[in-house]
Amino acid sequence: MRILAIETSCDETAAAVVEGVRVLGNAIYSQILIHSKWGGVVPSLAKRAHEEKIDMVIEQVLVKARSSIRNFLSTSWGPSSKLKSSVIPSRKKLASSVFSTIDCIAVTYGPGLAIALEVGISKAKELAKKYEKKLIAVDHMEGHIYACWGQNSKGNPKNEFKFPYLALLVSGGHTQLVLFSNHLQYEVLGETLDDAAGEALDKAAKLLGLGYPGGPVIEQLATEVDHKDNYKLPRPMIKSGDLNFSFSGLKTSFYYMLKKMTEAEKNKQLKELASSFQEAVFDCILLKLESAIKQTGIKKIVVGGGVICNQRLRIRLRSLLKRHGAEVIFPPYKYLCTDNAAMIGIAASFKAEKGLFVKDLAKLDRVPRLRLG
Repeated sequence: MRILAIETSCDETAAAVVEGVRVLGNAIYSQILIHSKWGGVVPSLAKRAHEEKIDMVIEQVLVKARSSIRNFLSTSWGPSSKLKSSVIPSRKKLASSVFSTIDCIAVTYGPGLAIALEVGISKAKELAKKYEKKLIAVDHMEGHIYACWGQNSKGNPKNEFKFPYLALLVSGGHTQLVLFSNHLQYEVLGETLDDAAGEALDKAAKLLGLGYPGGPVIEQLATEVDHKDNYKLPRPMIKSGDLNFSFSGLKTSFYYMLKKMTEAEKNKQLKELASSFQEAVFDCILLKLESAIKQTGIKKIVVGGGVICNQRLRIRLRSLLKRHGAEVIFPPYKYLCTDNAAMIGIAASFKAEKGLFVKDLAKLDRVPRLRLG
Protein backbone atom coordinates (compact mmCIF):
# COMPACT_ATOMS: atom_id res chain seq x y z
CA MET A 1 0.00 0.00 0.00
CA ARG A 2 1.39 3.39 -1.02
CA ILE A 3 0.88 6.06 1.63
CA LEU A 4 1.26 9.84 1.61
CA ALA A 5 2.20 10.87 5.17
CA ILE A 6 2.03 14.35 6.70
CA GLU A 7 3.79 15.56 9.87
CA THR A 8 3.34 19.00 11.50
CA SER A 9 3.63 18.26 15.23
CA CYS A 10 6.12 21.03 16.04
CA ASP A 11 8.49 23.06 13.88
CA GLU A 12 9.05 20.79 10.86
CA THR A 13 6.63 20.76 7.94
CA ALA A 14 7.12 17.30 6.47
CA ALA A 15 5.62 14.93 3.93
CA ALA A 16 6.66 11.53 2.62
CA VAL A 17 5.52 8.76 0.31
CA VAL A 18 6.13 5.21 1.57
CA GLU A 19 5.38 1.62 0.66
CA GLY A 20 5.60 -0.43 3.83
CA VAL A 21 8.99 0.46 5.35
CA ARG A 22 10.38 1.66 2.01
CA VAL A 23 10.58 5.45 1.64
CA LEU A 24 9.90 6.52 -1.94
CA GLY A 25 10.14 10.23 -1.28
CA ASN A 26 10.73 12.53 1.69
CA ALA A 27 10.56 16.31 2.08
CA ILE A 28 11.04 18.53 5.12
CA TYR A 29 10.84 22.28 5.61
CA SER A 30 12.64 23.28 8.81
CA GLN A 31 11.55 26.33 10.80
CA ILE A 32 14.78 26.61 12.83
CA LEU A 33 15.70 30.00 11.35
CA ILE A 34 12.25 31.35 12.19
CA HIS A 35 12.41 30.35 15.86
CA SER A 36 16.14 30.73 16.60
CA LYS A 37 15.97 34.45 17.35
CA TRP A 38 13.25 33.80 19.94
CA GLY A 39 15.25 31.13 21.75
CA GLY A 40 12.61 28.44 21.20
CA VAL A 41 9.55 27.45 19.22
CA VAL A 42 6.83 30.13 19.06
CA PRO A 43 3.53 28.28 18.43
CA SER A 44 1.83 31.04 16.43
CA LEU A 45 4.83 31.38 14.12
CA ALA A 46 5.02 27.60 13.75
CA LYS A 47 1.38 27.43 12.66
CA ARG A 48 1.81 30.22 10.13
CA ALA A 49 4.90 28.59 8.62
CA HIS A 50 3.12 25.23 8.37
CA GLU A 51 0.20 26.87 6.58
CA GLU A 52 2.52 28.65 4.15
CA LYS A 53 4.70 25.64 3.31
CA ILE A 54 2.54 22.52 3.56
CA ASP A 55 1.24 22.56 -0.03
CA MET A 56 4.74 23.11 -1.38
CA VAL A 57 6.20 20.28 0.73
CA ILE A 58 3.49 17.81 -0.35
CA GLU A 59 3.92 18.76 -4.01
CA GLN A 60 7.68 18.43 -3.64
CA VAL A 61 7.52 14.92 -2.17
CA LEU A 62 5.08 13.69 -4.80
CA VAL A 63 7.45 14.86 -7.51
CA LYS A 64 10.39 13.21 -5.71
CA ALA A 65 8.47 9.95 -5.47
CA ARG A 66 7.89 9.83 -9.24
CA SER A 67 11.32 8.29 -9.90
CA SER A 68 10.33 5.37 -7.70
CA ILE A 69 7.05 4.87 -9.55
CA ARG A 70 8.42 4.42 -13.08
CA ASN A 71 5.66 2.09 -14.22
CA PHE A 72 3.13 4.84 -13.66
CA LEU A 73 5.21 7.40 -15.57
CA SER A 74 5.83 5.03 -18.46
CA THR A 75 2.10 4.41 -18.78
CA SER A 76 1.26 8.13 -18.66
CA TRP A 77 4.04 9.84 -20.60
CA GLY A 78 6.50 7.19 -21.77
CA PRO A 79 9.97 6.48 -20.32
CA SER A 80 11.03 9.52 -18.32
CA SER A 81 14.58 9.39 -19.74
CA LYS A 82 13.21 10.05 -23.24
CA LEU A 83 10.91 12.93 -22.36
CA LYS A 84 11.76 16.20 -24.06
CA SER A 85 11.55 19.36 -21.97
CA SER A 86 8.71 20.65 -24.12
CA VAL A 87 6.47 17.70 -23.21
CA ILE A 88 7.43 17.19 -19.57
CA PRO A 89 4.29 17.95 -17.53
CA SER A 90 4.32 20.85 -15.09
CA ARG A 91 5.44 20.19 -11.54
CA LYS A 92 1.90 20.67 -10.23
CA LYS A 93 0.38 18.41 -12.91
CA LEU A 94 2.98 15.73 -12.26
CA ALA A 95 2.38 15.88 -8.50
CA SER A 96 -1.38 15.62 -9.04
CA SER A 97 -0.94 12.64 -11.36
CA VAL A 98 1.40 10.84 -8.98
CA PHE A 99 -1.23 11.40 -6.29
CA SER A 100 -3.52 9.09 -8.23
CA THR A 101 -1.18 6.23 -7.32
CA ILE A 102 -1.53 6.93 -3.59
CA ASP A 103 -3.69 4.42 -1.73
CA CYS A 104 -4.26 6.34 1.52
CA ILE A 105 -3.11 9.28 3.63
CA ALA A 106 -1.53 9.28 7.09
CA VAL A 107 -1.15 12.18 9.50
CA THR A 108 0.25 12.85 12.96
CA TYR A 109 -2.56 13.69 15.40
CA GLY A 110 -0.45 13.97 18.57
CA PRO A 111 1.41 14.59 20.73
CA GLY A 112 2.68 18.03 19.81
CA LEU A 113 1.75 21.70 19.57
CA ALA A 114 -2.01 21.93 19.19
CA ILE A 115 -2.11 24.65 16.55
CA ALA A 116 0.70 22.99 14.60
CA LEU A 117 -1.00 19.57 14.61
CA GLU A 118 -4.17 21.26 13.40
CA VAL A 119 -2.55 22.32 10.13
CA GLY A 120 -1.48 18.82 9.15
CA ILE A 121 -4.78 17.23 10.18
CA SER A 122 -6.80 19.80 8.23
CA LYS A 123 -4.70 19.26 5.11
CA ALA A 124 -4.93 15.46 5.42
CA LYS A 125 -8.72 15.66 5.74
CA GLU A 126 -8.91 17.99 2.75
CA LEU A 127 -6.88 15.63 0.55
CA ALA A 128 -8.71 12.54 1.77
CA LYS A 129 -12.05 14.09 0.77
CA LYS A 130 -10.80 15.53 -2.52
CA TYR A 131 -9.16 12.31 -3.75
CA GLU A 132 -11.47 9.88 -1.90
CA LYS A 133 -8.65 8.27 0.08
CA LYS A 134 -8.76 6.52 3.43
CA LEU A 135 -7.06 8.30 6.33
CA ILE A 136 -4.81 6.87 9.09
CA ALA A 137 -4.08 8.74 12.35
CA VAL A 138 -0.60 8.11 13.78
CA ASP A 139 0.99 8.79 17.17
CA HIS A 140 4.18 10.81 16.67
CA MET A 141 6.08 8.65 19.17
CA GLU A 142 5.19 5.36 17.50
CA GLY A 143 6.59 6.93 14.37
CA HIS A 144 9.93 7.42 16.13
CA ILE A 145 9.93 3.73 17.07
CA TYR A 146 9.16 2.48 13.56
CA ALA A 147 11.80 4.83 12.09
CA CYS A 148 14.41 2.22 13.02
CA TRP A 149 13.13 -0.02 10.21
CA GLY A 150 13.02 2.64 7.51
CA GLN A 151 14.51 1.79 4.12
CA ASN A 152 15.55 3.84 1.12
CA SER A 153 13.68 3.60 -2.18
CA LYS A 154 15.72 0.52 -3.16
CA GLY A 155 14.69 -1.37 -0.03
CA ASN A 156 17.89 -1.02 2.01
CA PRO A 157 18.89 -1.72 4.70
CA LYS A 158 16.93 -4.89 5.36
CA ASN A 159 16.13 -5.42 9.03
CA GLU A 160 13.61 -7.97 10.27
CA PHE A 161 11.32 -7.49 13.27
CA LYS A 162 12.25 -9.76 16.18
CA PHE A 163 10.01 -8.87 19.09
CA PRO A 164 10.09 -7.84 21.91
CA TYR A 165 12.13 -4.63 22.05
CA LEU A 166 12.88 -1.90 24.53
CA ALA A 167 12.45 1.47 22.82
CA LEU A 168 14.38 4.48 24.09
CA LEU A 169 12.92 7.73 22.76
CA VAL A 170 14.91 10.91 23.37
CA SER A 171 13.80 14.16 21.75
CA GLY A 172 13.15 17.83 22.45
CA GLY A 173 9.68 17.09 23.73
CA HIS A 174 9.85 13.54 25.08
CA THR A 175 12.05 11.10 26.96
CA GLN A 176 10.52 7.65 27.27
CA LEU A 177 11.28 3.98 27.77
CA VAL A 178 8.70 1.83 25.97
CA LEU A 179 8.09 -1.90 25.79
CA PHE A 180 7.48 -2.64 22.09
CA SER A 181 6.07 -6.17 22.38
CA ASN A 182 4.58 -6.55 18.90
CA HIS A 183 3.35 -4.44 16.01
CA LEU A 184 1.35 -1.49 17.35
CA GLN A 185 1.59 -2.83 20.91
CA TYR A 186 3.30 -0.44 23.33
CA GLU A 187 3.63 -0.02 27.07
CA VAL A 188 5.31 3.06 28.50
CA LEU A 189 7.66 1.82 31.25
CA GLY A 190 9.06 5.22 32.16
CA GLU A 191 8.98 8.82 31.00
CA THR A 192 10.05 12.28 32.00
CA LEU A 193 8.01 13.90 34.75
CA ASP A 194 8.94 17.41 33.60
CA ASP A 195 11.45 18.57 30.98
CA ALA A 196 12.55 16.22 28.20
CA ALA A 197 16.26 15.57 27.69
CA GLY A 198 16.42 17.61 24.50
CA GLU A 199 14.54 20.45 26.13
CA ALA A 200 16.97 20.41 29.07
CA LEU A 201 19.97 20.62 26.72
CA ASP A 202 18.39 23.54 24.87
CA LYS A 203 17.67 25.38 28.13
CA ALA A 204 21.22 24.81 29.36
CA ALA A 205 22.53 26.21 26.09
CA LYS A 206 20.32 29.27 26.53
CA LEU A 207 21.73 29.82 30.03
CA LEU A 208 25.21 29.67 28.51
CA GLY A 209 24.26 32.16 25.79
CA LEU A 210 24.64 29.62 22.98
CA GLY A 211 21.36 30.22 21.15
CA TYR A 212 18.71 27.83 19.83
CA PRO A 213 18.70 24.95 19.13
CA GLY A 214 21.40 24.40 21.72
CA GLY A 215 21.87 20.63 21.75
CA PRO A 216 24.22 20.47 18.72
CA VAL A 217 26.30 23.38 20.06
CA ILE A 218 26.69 21.72 23.46
CA GLU A 219 27.71 18.50 21.72
CA GLN A 220 30.44 20.30 19.77
CA LEU A 221 31.79 22.15 22.83
CA ALA A 222 31.86 18.94 24.87
CA THR A 223 33.80 17.18 22.12
CA GLU A 224 36.47 19.89 22.24
CA VAL A 225 37.27 19.08 25.91
CA ASP A 226 36.97 15.31 25.51
CA HIS A 227 33.68 15.17 27.43
CA LYS A 228 35.06 16.25 30.79
CA ASP A 229 32.75 16.16 33.80
CA ASN A 230 34.46 18.64 36.11
CA TYR A 231 31.35 20.07 37.78
CA LYS A 232 29.62 16.86 38.96
CA LEU A 233 26.06 18.06 38.59
CA PRO A 234 23.22 16.05 40.19
CA ARG A 235 21.66 13.02 38.47
CA PRO A 236 17.95 13.32 39.39
CA MET A 237 15.89 10.21 40.12
CA ILE A 238 18.62 7.66 39.44
CA LYS A 239 17.79 5.99 42.76
CA SER A 240 14.00 6.38 42.52
CA GLY A 241 13.41 2.69 41.92
CA ASP A 242 11.26 3.34 38.86
CA LEU A 243 12.06 4.07 35.21
CA ASN A 244 10.93 7.69 35.12
CA PHE A 245 13.16 10.65 34.31
CA SER A 246 13.43 14.21 35.61
CA PHE A 247 15.63 16.97 34.20
CA SER A 248 14.06 20.09 35.71
CA GLY A 249 16.09 19.82 38.93
CA LEU A 250 19.30 19.38 36.96
CA LYS A 251 18.54 22.53 34.98
CA THR A 252 17.78 24.46 38.19
CA SER A 253 21.03 23.29 39.79
CA PHE A 254 22.93 24.39 36.69
CA TYR A 255 21.22 27.79 36.78
CA TYR A 256 22.24 28.48 40.40
CA MET A 257 25.77 27.27 39.76
CA LEU A 258 26.12 29.68 36.84
CA LYS A 259 24.62 32.48 38.93
CA LYS A 260 27.56 32.23 41.33
CA MET A 261 30.09 32.60 38.50
CA THR A 262 31.30 35.80 36.88
CA GLU A 263 30.91 36.26 33.12
CA ALA A 264 34.67 35.87 32.76
CA GLU A 265 34.60 32.56 34.65
CA LYS A 266 31.70 31.26 32.56
CA ASN A 267 33.38 32.22 29.30
CA LYS A 268 36.65 30.63 30.36
CA GLN A 269 34.97 27.37 31.39
CA LEU A 270 32.25 27.39 28.72
CA LYS A 271 33.27 24.09 27.14
CA GLU A 272 33.68 22.31 30.47
CA LEU A 273 30.30 23.59 31.66
CA ALA A 274 28.57 22.39 28.50
CA SER A 275 30.30 19.02 28.75
CA SER A 276 29.38 18.50 32.41
CA PHE A 277 25.72 19.25 31.74
CA GLN A 278 25.60 16.89 28.76
CA GLU A 279 27.26 14.08 30.76
CA ALA A 280 24.72 14.50 33.55
CA VAL A 281 21.79 14.24 31.11
CA PHE A 282 23.24 11.17 29.41
CA ASP A 283 24.02 9.49 32.73
CA CYS A 284 20.35 9.80 33.70
CA ILE A 285 19.22 8.31 30.40
CA LEU A 286 21.67 5.41 30.37
CA LEU A 287 21.24 4.46 34.03
CA LYS A 288 17.47 4.20 33.50
CA LEU A 289 17.95 2.17 30.33
CA GLU A 290 20.28 -0.19 32.21
CA SER A 291 17.61 -0.61 34.92
CA ALA A 292 15.01 -1.37 32.24
CA ILE A 293 17.22 -4.07 30.73
CA LYS A 294 17.71 -5.66 34.15
CA GLN A 295 14.01 -5.48 35.02
CA THR A 296 12.66 -6.83 31.72
CA GLY A 297 15.50 -9.07 30.56
CA ILE A 298 15.03 -7.65 27.05
CA LYS A 299 18.31 -7.13 25.22
CA LYS A 300 17.10 -5.80 21.88
CA ILE A 301 17.01 -2.00 22.00
CA VAL A 302 15.62 0.45 19.44
CA VAL A 303 16.21 4.17 19.76
CA GLY A 304 14.62 7.25 18.24
CA GLY A 305 14.31 11.01 18.50
CA GLY A 306 16.52 13.94 17.56
CA VAL A 307 18.88 13.66 20.55
CA ILE A 308 19.90 10.21 19.28
CA CYS A 309 21.90 12.05 16.58
CA ASN A 310 24.38 12.98 19.32
CA GLN A 311 27.52 10.91 18.72
CA ARG A 312 28.58 10.96 22.37
CA LEU A 313 25.25 9.44 23.39
CA ARG A 314 25.59 6.78 20.69
CA ILE A 315 29.08 5.82 21.82
CA ARG A 316 28.06 5.59 25.47
CA LEU A 317 24.91 3.67 24.54
CA ARG A 318 26.86 1.10 22.54
CA SER A 319 29.35 0.72 25.39
CA LEU A 320 26.56 0.11 27.90
CA LEU A 321 24.80 -2.44 25.74
CA LYS A 322 28.03 -4.27 24.97
CA ARG A 323 28.53 -4.83 28.71
CA HIS A 324 25.08 -6.40 28.90
CA GLY A 325 25.37 -8.44 25.72
CA ALA A 326 22.56 -6.40 24.18
CA GLU A 327 22.10 -5.07 20.65
CA VAL A 328 20.82 -1.73 19.42
CA ILE A 329 19.03 -0.60 16.28
CA PHE A 330 19.40 3.05 15.29
CA PRO A 331 17.36 4.74 12.56
CA PRO A 332 19.45 3.97 9.44
CA TYR A 333 19.42 7.54 8.14
CA LYS A 334 19.87 10.77 10.08
CA TYR A 335 16.64 12.34 8.83
CA LEU A 336 14.72 9.45 10.40
CA CYS A 337 15.94 10.53 13.86
CA THR A 338 14.52 14.03 13.78
CA ASP A 339 10.85 14.85 13.11
CA ASN A 340 9.87 13.59 9.67
CA ALA A 341 6.85 12.22 7.82
CA ALA A 342 8.53 9.02 6.57
CA MET A 343 8.35 7.50 10.06
CA ILE A 344 4.65 8.41 10.22
CA GLY A 345 4.06 6.66 6.93
CA ILE A 346 5.95 3.54 8.04
CA ALA A 347 3.90 3.25 11.23
CA ALA A 348 0.75 3.89 9.18
CA SER A 349 1.60 0.95 6.91
CA PHE A 350 1.20 -1.46 9.81
CA LYS A 351 -2.04 0.23 10.84
CA ALA A 352 -3.32 -0.12 7.27
CA GLU A 353 -2.59 -3.87 7.38
CA LYS A 354 -4.93 -4.12 10.37
CA GLY A 355 -7.55 -1.88 8.79
CA LEU A 356 -7.10 0.87 11.39
CA PHE A 357 -8.46 3.72 9.30
CA VAL A 358 -10.26 6.82 10.58
CA LYS A 359 -13.96 5.98 10.47
CA ASP A 360 -15.27 9.55 10.60
CA LEU A 361 -13.06 12.35 9.27
CA ALA A 362 -15.12 14.97 11.07
CA LYS A 363 -14.32 13.42 14.45
CA LEU A 364 -10.54 13.23 13.97
CA ASP A 365 -8.99 15.96 16.11
CA ARG A 366 -5.59 16.92 17.47
CA VAL A 367 -4.52 15.37 20.77
CA PRO A 368 -1.60 17.52 22.02
CA ARG A 369 -0.94 15.29 25.06
CA LEU A 370 -1.55 11.97 23.33
CA ARG A 371 -0.07 9.08 25.30
CA LEU A 372 1.50 6.09 23.58
CA GLY A 373 -0.13 2.75 24.28
